[in-house]
Amino acid sequence: MDALWAWLDADQPIAGREALLLRVLKLSEEVGEVAQAVIGVTGQNPRKGTSHTWEDVESELCDVVITALVALRTLTPGAPEVFARHLARVAGRSLGTTAP
Repeated sequence: MDALWAWLDADQPIAGREALLLRVLKLSEEVGEVAQAVIGVTGQNPRKGTSHTWEDVESELCDVVITALVALRTLTPGAPEVFARHLARVAGRSLGTTAP
């Protein structure tokens, strides 16, 4: 995550708050690509027919996760710790386990 964040930040034409907002907005684009892949794999667009595979959906979902983690890293250098704490809280309340 840090390496991808640094790579993106090194060639960023926009900085500061706008850069963060654009990174968060990028999530919408990636989620749209997931939707497009699901529509394509199920053949729901009669003009295009079946145009994607479930592997395409997997790949697009991974892009969403990566984009979200990079946006989180843009917000805070402590992104791994923030994510781990949040995941533990969600798991705790969902699975009834105690967060470490």
